[in-house]
This record gives sequence, C-alpha cells and structure tokens, in this order.
Amino acid sequence: MIRSTLFNLFFYAATALYAVIGVVFSLVPGRALLMTSLRRYTQLVRWGLRTIAGVTVEVTGHERVPDDGPVIIAAKHQSYGDGIVMFHQFDDLSFVTGDHLEKFWLIKVILAKMNAVVVESCGGAGTWARMAETSRIVREQGRRILIYPEGHLSRVGTHHPYKKGVWHLQQDFDCPVVPVATNLGQRWNQRDWIKHPGPAKVEFLDPIPPGLGKEAFMTRLQDRIETRSLELLDHAVPGALDPDDIGKLALNKTAQARAARNKAPA
Repeated sequence: MIRSTLFNLFFYAATALYAVIGVVFSLVPGRALLMTSLRRYTQLVRWGLRTIAGVTVEVTGHERVPDDGPVIIAAKHQSYGDGIVMFHQFDDLSFVTGDHLEKFWLIKVILAKMNAVVVESCGGAGTWARMAETSRIVREQGRRILIYPEGHLSRVGTHHPYKKGVWHLQQDFDCPVVPVATNLGQRWNQRDWIKHPGPAKVEFLDPIPPGLGKEAFMTRLQDRIETRSLELLDHAVPGALDPDDIGKLALNKTAQARAARNKAPA
C-alpha cells in the first residue's frame, strides 16, 4: 500500500506537470517539442514504476514492427500503463482514443496537436469517418498509429468484444497491423490504486498484412492478441490476476443491454 501510494502520487504529479508543459508546447509551431516532452514523460513514469512501485516491464518483438511506411499498432489494453509503455517505444506515435478524455481541457488541447483521432464511445459510421480523416493526416506524415481494438480497459485475464474500427483503419492505410500482447494488468490493473510488484511483459507479434476480409481479419487479430496475452500470464506471481477471470468475455453496460435485447423473445 505504501509503495502504491507513493507511486500514484508521483504518477499524478508528473502527469499534471507534463500536461501543462504539453499545452505550452502545443502553442509552438510543429510537433517536435511536444513529442519530445511526451517521451521524457514516459521515461519518467517508467522509472517511477520500476523504482517506486517495483514493476519491471520487458518489451520484446520490436523488430517485427516494419521500419518504413505506415503501420497500425493494435494492442491489448489492461491499464493506464499500457499507453505509457507504447509511447516510450516510438519517437512519433498517433493514436485512437475515446471521447472521455476530451472532458479534460488540458488533455483535449494536447490531443488536437497530436492529431489523435477522438471517437465517440457509441461508434458507428461517424466514428469511422473521423478515423479515416485522421488516418489520412497520419499517413501523410509517415507516422504509426496506436489503437486498442477492445475499446475498453480489460481486467487482466478477460477480454471485451473487439471493435471493427481497426479493420477500417487498415483499409484506409493499406498497411500491416502489428498485434501487441501484454500481462501488464497483473501489476497495474485497469485504474486500480494498488500496484503489484513483479515483472510484466509487452510483446509485439507478427504483423497481419492487408487484404483480409473483415471477419477473417478480426478473428486473426483477436486470436493472436488474446492467445498470447494469456500465455504471458505470470501464475507464479499473480498480482492482480484472479484465476477465475482467465478467458472470460467482459461486457460493458451498453453491450450487456444489446445482448439482453438479442436474447429477448420476438
């Protein structure tokens, strides 16, 4: 509890400081200063995670990410720490995020400067249109784009239904999609205050080339990410992992309501 509290205080203080710095740099022409400050922030948080919380993160498979041309990074999402680790791996990374972040004015300003695509939680055709426009900008700038295909933080061991926006992005980019598996949720689970000391892994997997149909692509993407994420689970030092959660499908309130309507008799 003491280490978790110290790390959380450190994390929120560093985040607030760099949010202010990010807003200032957002007013400067170009994106170099903003992205440099973001990388410094991720380095600082990873240092705190290791030194204060006792969580060591090993990243493997980076050689599977193509060096040239646009690339979509489709990653498992178990905690706030996921984005920090991912942004630490690339000099210039765009990303897809939900509109919940726009309620924080400082973050909204930074998202706009980063050309992040902010999508409505309900999804739909309007969401895909916004994703297509942002992908055009990112493609012209020769950057990578990060997306969490579940669209939600998943409790470690579980998964949400994968959203098809990632397939639409690939159609727009006409580029490989690199799946990413992780077990970081065992150490930093969702938004939990408690952090669990121990090792965590993030692994870039073999790219999925363009050309697959929607259903075939979504099946392959989910199978790769979920299968490998479960294989990475550390049963010797379980941390936040509840063995009963392994392999469970998690549904948010909207999905639960939709499922209930589908089961209702006509």
